[in-house]
Amino acid sequence: MRALLQRATSASVAVDGQVVSRLDRAGLVVLLGVCGEDTAEEADLLARKVAQLRVLEDERSLLDADAPALVVSQFTLYGEVRRGRRPSWSRAARGERAEPLYERFADRLAAEGVEVHRGAFGAHMEVALVNSGPFTVWVDTDDLAAPRRG
Repeated sequence: MRALLQRATSASVAVDGQVVSRLDRAGLVVLLGVCGEDTAEEADLLARKVAQLRVLEDERSLLDADAPALVVSQFTLYGEVRRGRRPSWSRAARGERAEPLYERFADRLAAEGVEVHRGAFGAHMEVALVNSGPFTVWVDTDDLAAPRRG
């Protein structure tokens, strides 16, 4: 499972020209990609990490700052571009597998104490945000599970 975290002062998600979700105050936009091999345990691990990661102003976490998160599904985080001119999406989980893990991640993030807003899973969304910094961090559960070296 992969999450691209963007520190934002504001953000919104629109579907068919209608805003369906928004951040009206500073927090994180979490673009979430689910791989075909991802598990519920990885969703839980990633949610805990995102809730506690000190990436907001003054090195505070979402929990420390009582800041919201806007969680948006994004299968393209698993795009592979090694060959040819067209990305391959073969590693991304299909919708019927990805949606429950996306929902579990968002639910677990909320259970950690974070105010969670959601995009519209599977819809063509227009995501707008003001990236503060700019500040963007990549988190992959494959890296979280790996033993430390050195």
